[in-house]
Amino acid sequence: MVEEFVNYRAKLNQLIEKKGNLHTKRFMNLDAQVYEKGVLDTKTKEMLGLVASMVLRCNDCITYHMIRLFQLGTSDEEFFEVFNVALIVGGSIVIPHLRKAVEVLEELRELEKNGKTVSL
Repeated sequence: MVEEFVNYRAKLNQLIEKKGNLHTKRFMNLDAQVYEKGVLDTKTKEMLGLVASMVLRCNDCITYHMIRLFQLGTSDEEFFEVFNVALIVGGSIVIPHLRKAVEVLEELRELEKNGKTVSL
């Protein structure tokens, strides 16, 4: 699932880059830049993005932020603290998306165990 997501995302982002107009390209660029280190470090910003994605119930966004946080060395304990914030903010409607996040985390840990890496 994670590798399929990465491939699908790359393919569609290339298509958007090819066919999108200036406004689309500016937005995509801003979306990438906002998570770069500033006053807040990148890991904190990605955690904020994950909480927002869970509350907004966007599974693609959840997968993206989970991969980025995995790449940044986030522990399972840190992930579950982030999940708890999302649950409190969003309520029980977030539970199916918590399941998605845990599924992605399990897959990332399995890839890690098998010596595989994931890059976006």
